[in-house]
Amino acid sequence: MPIVAGVVGLLFGSFLNVCSLRWPVDESIVSPGSRCPKCLEPVRWYDNVPVLSWLLLRGRCRFCPEPISIQYPIVELTTGLMWAGAFAAHGSTGEAIRGAVFLTILLGISISDARFYTIPDQFSIGGTMLGLAMSFLPGGPAWLDSLIGAAVGYSVLLLVGAVGTWVIKRVAPRRLEDAGVDRTMGGGDIKMMMMVGAFLGVWGVALTIFMGSVLALLVFGPIFAISKRPIPLGVFLAVGGGVAYAWGDAMVRWYVTSVVGIPM
Repeated sequence: MPIVAGVVGLLFGSFLNVCSLRWPVDESIVSPGSRCPKCLEPVRWYDNVPVLSWLLLRGRCRFCPEPISIQYPIVELTTGLMWAGAFAAHGSTGEAIRGAVFLTILLGISISDARFYTIPDQFSIGGTMLGLAMSFLPGGPAWLDSLIGAAVGYSVLLLVGAVGTWVIKRVAPRRLEDAGVDRTMGGGDIKMMMMVGAFLGVWGVALTIFMGSVLALLVFGPIFAISKRPIPLGVFLAVGGGVAYAWGDAMVRWYVTSVVGIPM
């Protein structure tokens, strides 16, 4: 079953490439079909086979020398591995589907935020709806926990963004202006955490925010200090969300028993 799921994941990865590149710029994912950006020749169906077509074409358009970004096979392969891994870990269960869908959405958010500094509502709000619907599947948070998690995820990041903006405007008034933004937290990040809460519940929100914030400060903090480029926080929150999904229960259990000292 993991092999079959991996093949399905490859197909979803191909579709994810389209969504993550078109949704941020408000383009349709239906029309026009895939085509070369240079010669505008439509991509034939046999040149759209995930990973394999890119290898056979040696990373170039069939009709002109325009290179095809390596992002395409990487995203396809990564999505395929995520789907295979979810089914290998959980078997042929609803939780395997839920986990694979959640990780796929996180990957799409990472691509969009890294390239366009925006998180499309189709990923965040649409993902929230999926998370709430999938809470009725066995294995994950119950529907009430999912609903509370979505509300907490949205509210906490909204509050953090408001407080952060207030503090920075008083401590370093020109910092936001120099970075070309008017607030510390984008609306896409806030809605993204609503989606994370719908899939992971309250504890998942807490872990995702903590790990995402630490990673953003360590990895992108020095870059922001020098170049004033805004931090694509969604990328780091997505990594934090993936870690929280895979190892969140073990991390919470360790913290409660070893640090707080409460047996579980």
